[in-house]
Order: sequence, then C-alpha cells, then structure tokens
Amino acid sequence: MKTLTLTFLLVFMIIGTNISAQDKNTPEQFGRTLNLGIGIGGYAGYYGYVGHIVPVFHADYELNVVRNFTLAPFVSFYTYKNEYYWGDHNTPERYYYYRETVIPIGIKGTYYFDQLLNASPKWDFYLAGSAGFAIVSHTWESGYDGNRNYYHDANPLFLDLHAGAEYHINNKVGVFLDLSTGVSTIGFAIH
Repeated sequence: MKTLTLTFLLVFMIIGTNISAQDKNTPEQFGRTLNLGIGIGGYAGYYGYVGHIVPVFHADYELNVVRNFTLAPFVSFYTYKNEYYWGDHNTPERYYYYRETVIPIGIKGTYYFDQLLNASPKWDFYLAGSAGFAIVSHTWESGYDGNRNYYHDANPLFLDLHAGAEYHINNKVGVFLDLSTGVSTIGFAIH
C-alpha cells in the first residue's frame, strides 16, 4: 500500500509539474483587446499646441499579428473653445470665440516584452509606435469676418512613440497606462 501511495504521489507530482511548465511556456496572446482611455492634451499632441489642458478620449482594438506583436486601429477625440482678438474697419475689435474639434485616426503597432522580462501573467509591458492623421474642424462665433483658416497651419499627419503597462484585474479586464509623445492615456482594457 505504501508503494502504491508513493507511486501515485510521484505520478501526480510529475503530471502537475508538466502542466505547470506547459502553462509558462505557452505564449500569451495579446490581440482581441478593446482599450478605452482618457488623457490630457493641449500643450502637445496629435495636432499641436492648444494653449491649455483639454481631455482627450481614446479607443483602439488590438489584433494579434505575430507572437508578441499587435496592430490596433484607433480613434481619439477632443474639442475645446478658445478666443481670438480681431477687428477691422467694419467690425469692432474684440475677442471672437471659436471651437476646434480634432479626431485623430490611425494605427498603433505594439511589441510586448513580457516574455523577455519574465513578467508575471498579471502584467504586460510594451513599446509602440502610432501613425495617422487628424480630422480638424473649426467653428467661429457669428459676426467674425476675419481669416477662418488662421489655425490651419499645423500638419494633420502625426507619428508618436509609446511606452506602457497593463495590470490584469482578471481574465477579462485590465487597467493600463500609456505614456506617449502624443497624448498619454490611462484606461481600461477589455479582453
């Protein structure tokens, strides 16, 4: 009986060790993730200098391309109201308000370093690059007859670099921080 119990225990330990080793060697899949975030823009970012802080909303959907690499089409959105001092011989000089709405659209390529860093399954660490263009709309206060193209000087194309991390709360939801040369965001990842 002792030999049978010892044999059973030994077989159980070998099978358990083998299953555990297989779980660690199975490559993690990073795609099929919806990332929803909010950031702060204004002094730099997708479309240039705004002059004050504005909230930026961001959404992307990651698709697994190859091991440790994803591509994510994305869209962001921000809008703000500002003023411009103007007047001519027909219009009194005063501040006129305008609203600018910016919708950056593009693709983000992400490489995950979890395997290289031997990271816990609860964490993801990455570097990324994104490229795209910004759709920009300006709406001026009624009565403004000046140059409506005054703020159209910035190039709507952009390239950004990213470094980030995600903590997995469970198998379906995580929280992330994405530091960027464009607009840095914090948010939720839905797997």
